[in-house]
Amino acid sequence: MQINRRAAFRHLAGMFGAAPFAALAQDLKDPINVFDFQALAKKKLDPLAWDYLEGGSEDEASLHDNRAGVRNIIIRPRMLVDTHKIDLKTRLLGLDLDYPIILDPAGGKNCFFPMGELEVSRAAGRANALHITNGGIEETLQAGTAAKNWWQLTTGGILTNKPRTKTFVKRLEDQGCKGICFTVDIMHVSHRERDIHNGLERAWCESGLPKRDAAGKLPVAKNPWRTGIYPSKPEPLPTWETLQDLCEATSLPVIVKGIMTAEDGDKCVRYGAKACIVSNHGARQQDHVGGTIEALPEVVKAVNGRIPVLVDGGFRRGTDILKGLALGASAVCIARPYLYGMACFGQAGVERVLELIKVELALNMGLAGVPNMRAIDRSLVRVRVPAL
Repeated sequence: MQINRRAAFRHLAGMFGAAPFAALAQDLKDPINVFDFQALAKKKLDPLAWDYLEGGSEDEASLHDNRAGVRNIIIRPRMLVDTHKIDLKTRLLGLDLDYPIILDPAGGKNCFFPMGELEVSRAAGRANALHITNGGIEETLQAGTAAKNWWQLTTGGILTNKPRTKTFVKRLEDQGCKGICFTVDIMHVSHRERDIHNGLERAWCESGLPKRDAAGKLPVAKNPWRTGIYPSKPEPLPTWETLQDLCEATSLPVIVKGIMTAEDGDKCVRYGAKACIVSNHGARQQDHVGGTIEALPEVVKAVNGRIPVLVDGGFRRGTDILKGLALGASAVCIARPYLYGMACFGQAGVERVLELIKVELALNMGLAGVPNMRAIDRSLVRVRVPAL
């Protein structure tokens, strides 16, 4: 995958006016990994937007565990294997993918870049990535610039109403959607304490942050994120039977996102899901559930090959992706990495982040002696033994 930089910078020039192409080209080349994009995004974003992007819930224990869990896995490289050609191609739910890296859904993109969902959609189209969209990509679908392979997110709100569910899935089928991603870990709003301390207006997550005044202050939020509100809902929440109804209502595969236990992995199979994603919502929902790469092996074991298992949470490097694949994931989903790129350069930044991670994955496969996806298995990694 290579970025057509001329087209990317023409797009950026339309947004930034007289910004020189050469300067933009050099700026895009300067970050050499996801962590460089992370540092640059922190400089560019409003502090409230940065905290919304980077924060987790409550103690942020799971946020720490996502990265710590990945670092606790050790690669066991194989020598004298011919890796002069490295093939990242994989097949997932009938889709032929160029590489096993998927763009996760992420809310609040407009806090990081104007019309962020469309920027990501166009980037996914150019990079030939599978895109799980939050919705609102009709413009790119009509223009033919969206990803060829895309899944639609739902958090289940409409699924308890069968007529609305039927209308929902019919629209997706007609639009060429390739799957429905049912996120099941967001039935209640978590305490994201960075945002609460900042007085973030939740509506700003979709509209984008308002401009600061001459004194550098944002307007007072009318409905800030807050604590002390007892959790309740006016209507019953989705259940496993809701998942079954959704699966029966559509010909599209349903992928359940937010699974962290063997028991729920098994239920995904029994209630009709065609895949599941081991995810703790980027550590932004339930805290103290551990890292996703810790939960991955038990879910893989419980599913036992009946459906593909995917994973997200804390993956920043090609080595991280390789570890997830070795532990049984069919593909790895990312969100914060591409959001860093988008915050810096819009569509071109998303494409560049994908390119860097993809190249890192290929390089580390070569160094580890695994030339293709079929060669990656559990024997490629071990868990670090704590020092005595």
